[in-house]
Amino acid sequence: MRRGVFGGSFDPVHVGHITVADAAAAALGLRIVHLVPAYDQPFKSGEHRAGPDHRLAMLERAVFGHPRLVADDREIRRRGMSYSVDTLREMRQEYPGDSLSLLVGADAAADLPNWRDVGELAQLARIVALTRPGVALPAHPMVDQCLSVPAVDVSATEVRRRVACGEPIADLVPPAVAAYIASHGLYRT
Repeated sequence: MRRGVFGGSFDPVHVGHITVADAAAAALGLRIVHLVPAYDQPFKSGEHRAGPDHRLAMLERAVFGHPRLVADDREIRRRGMSYSVDTLREMRQEYPGDSLSLLVGADAAADLPNWRDVGELAQLARIVALTRPGVALPAHPMVDQCLSVPAVDVSATEVRRRVACGEPIADLVPPAVAAYIASHGLYRT
């Protein structure tokens, strides 16, 4: 089986994340894309605005109705700093015969040399850099494939800003995520 692994803060998950994951699944023939919220990230340590359980709950709501997408809680359960190599090692053991593709944004792909055990990443999974149409990614020896995905003009920062200002977010997040944010009072400050 072909699986994708798409990690991130998902603070909060938004329509861009879901659109990109669906597009990657279709273009790469992935049966499942695991969206993996980080417990804590080395390059964003301590910056999460919503706790890990809230971020996971929002992600579970966002993937509902997207049959190839699954919210994967392994980094939340593992706690501590989240490293992609640890997640891929675990998935390689759990799914020994499956093909794994690590899906990374173009900005993250440019930063691959700074990732933990970067040499092992390519042994555990194909690395696919997701780019926006018309945006070229410079050649990188770690990247196996560049995939142009739909450009969605949304960011988690903008979602949080709008919530804090009392502005609508219906166009930025799935309805169930907007309801969750409102009912739990997330991102108001």
